[in-house]
Amino acid sequence: MTHHSIPWPDEALVESAHWPAAKPRLSVLIPFKGDDPSGLLIALARETADAEIIVLDDGSNDEALARRVGDTVTSLALPARLVRLTVNEGRAKGRNRLARHARGQWLLFLDADMLPDRECFLGHWLALIETDAPDVAFGGFSLDQTPRTPQHALHRTMALKSDCLPAATRRQAPEKYVFTSNLLVARPVFEAVGFDEGFVGWGWEDVEWAMRVAARWPIVHVDNTATHLGLDVAADLARKYEQSAANFGRVVAAHPAIAAQYPSYRWARRLRALPLRGLWRPSLKALALSPLAPLKLRDLALRFYRAALYAETL
Repeated sequence: MTHHSIPWPDEALVESAHWPAAKPRLSVLIPFKGDDPSGLLIALARETADAEIIVLDDGSNDEALARRVGDTVTSLALPARLVRLTVNEGRAKGRNRLARHARGQWLLFLDADMLPDRECFLGHWLALIETDAPDVAFGGFSLDQTPRTPQHALHRTMALKSDCLPAATRRQAPEKYVFTSNLLVARPVFEAVGFDEGFVGWGWEDVEWAMRVAARWPIVHVDNTATHLGLDVAADLARKYEQSAANFGRVVAAHPAIAAQYPSYRWARRLRALPLRGLWRPSLKALALSPLAPLKLRDLALRFYRAALYAETL
């Protein structure tokens, strides 16, 4: 995996003045499409860390957004680079591309809609690298800084129950709780195992990557969280689950023994045995999307709706 200073034919580059001479230990890699990562970049650059920041505009095709992010990148005190694409290449391929730009011996994947929960966020990652040199580590994420709004209540409820978990809980299934929202990877590991670019749309490419990695390297879980600011409204969350069904089927086909341990797989198997799925599945979605229904019931309905979608891939 080599970094480069001359853009590939499909890229445009913007760099900070600190970029050319830097030899950072840590490369922070942030893809975005439509979201503005400037707040995250500014928060990260408040630290005087041995790190560089690389952001990928994955085909947003928004000139105003590109200018804002470019201006932010050039203003940062840390070495930083914006890589701009005109054609969207997706979550797996985009992150693999980011890694090829990186110069550090450790890669930290962050999502654009994250915000560190502590002032020494990068410092904590660098201290872990210094003391433990982990092959792979996940820092967790929270909703601590996310505003509470009625339209995001369902996603908040589901995320707090399933995703925003302490390290002690995540360690019980190390590969299951790996998301690219706050993921540290040693360069040799990523050179050996990149993201599967066969995944299309949203979901599962990070967990599947962790399944392959876990067979060869330990996955460490720590509490160095960042807040996920970008909660979805219920309809968008349902749409993401619809997109993710084919990816779930891809995971099951590649890793049947591991997938069989997941509740989402077990419920999909059970629902597959029920008749007339095409008739009752829309009712689950309607209930999940109804703002008048109790939140716990909406949560349950959307989880069953997701399992019913996944049942079609088994």
